This record gives sequence, C-alpha cells and structure tokens, in this order.
Amino acid sequence: MARQPRLILPNQPHLILQRGNDNGLIFRDDEDQERFHGWLQECARLYQVAVHAWVLMPNHLILLATPQDENGLALMMQKVGRHYVPWFNKKHGRSGTLFEGRFRTSLVDAAPWLLACSRHLELAPVHARLVADPADYRWSSYAHHAGMRSDTLITDHMLYWGLGNTPFQREAAYTELVQQGGGREEEALIGTALAKGWPIGSLTFKTELEKKTKRQILPAKRGRPFKVKPVSETAEALPEIP
Repeated sequence: MARQPRLILPNQPHLILQRGNDNGLIFRDDEDQERFHGWLQECARLYQVAVHAWVLMPNHLILLATPQDENGLALMMQKVGRHYVPWFNKKHGRSGTLFEGRFRTSLVDAAPWLLACSRHLELAPVHARLVADPADYRWSSYAHHAGMRSDTLITDHMLYWGLGNTPFQREAAYTELVQQGGGREEEALIGTALAKGWPIGSLTFKTELEKKTKRQILPAKRGRPFKVKPVSETAEALPEIP
C-alpha cells in the first residue's frame, strides 16, 4: 500500500522530526552540529522556509518552521541531507544511511500552539537529562529566544513578537514561558502528534483541515451508526490543554 503524502500547507507552521537510523547518533560532537546548522540555514533561505525554533539532539532533530510553498520543507531537508550525510560518513569512517526514512511533519494551529511547540522542542535536552537548564544546551534556539545570543537561522514568528513591545520584554516573557513548562499532558500530546504526524490543534482546526485538504484527519468512527447520537459525541471536543 502506497504511503500517503505528508500533509504540508504553505504559510502554516509545522513541527518536523528527523531521527537517526535505528535511533543511532546523527551528531557526535560540536563540529557535526555546527556543520548541520550552517547547511540548514543555507537551505532554509534557498527554499524559502522560515525556521522559528530548532533543536539538534544526539539521535534526532526537531524544527518548527513555516514553508512558503508545498515543496519547500522536503527540498530543504533533502538538500541538507545531501550535504551532511556524505560529510558525516567520511569524517566518522562510516557508510550507508544515517537518517531513519523520511522526516515526519505535524501541522500546528499557530495561535494556541506555536509557542507551546517551541517550548517543547527547546526543553528536549532537559527532558533527556543532557542539561539541567535549556540555557546550558548550545544546540537549540533557546539562547536566541532568551536574548543570550543572536541566531541568524531564526525567523521569529509574529506570536513571539507579540510577547512584548521591546526585545527585553519578549525575551523575559519567553524565558518565563519555558520555565513554567508545559506539563505532562501537553508534552505527551505534542510528542505523540509529532511521532505520528498528526496535526496539533483544536477539533475545529482539524475539521477545517479535512475540508481544505480532502484528507482524513480525525479518527474514523467505529462500529455501526447509532440511531440516536450518543451523548459523548454531542460535545465538540474534550477541553483543550491551556
């Protein structure tokens, strides 16, 4: 059975996940991450993809980005891989596939979820117990958002700009947002959606996606239809995670 194409929409934020083959290392030292970061910046500009947040973990990477067209994300990731994989293999004396198949994407309902997704990926090193504080992890966009250093890869989203009228206000508000954390429920929701390629957003957002893309987004109903609609289906959705 043919795989369904990725769900990618122009001018809509997406979370992107790329893992190492067999969960193997894709970054072994700082030079690896620095090279990948440089090629990612070059290819993001080439294919007009706005990268809002990123993290490079030893065995995977996560991006939060908005493409200008349907092909930009795929072309960007493909081009970065063509630069990075041969270079990595030569440097480390290996051969063959580095990444686990194709990357995964999750459409993000921007207004309620974009900053939560940014927080989620920038806290990944803390949750993996690589560092105690996201500021201590060099290979993520946290330092940029917290005002510690500028990152020319980043195109700040309008929702980040909405955190304050000055850079100091935005950086302070974002730092507080990350320090608060998202809670287990939010982390589980984003992590599961990203792993499975599900959209991240409200029931209304997903319903509109189904209509717009003519693709099944919501889970199919099971069993024979009820003559009387059950009470559990009369509500629009479970309460959203704040």
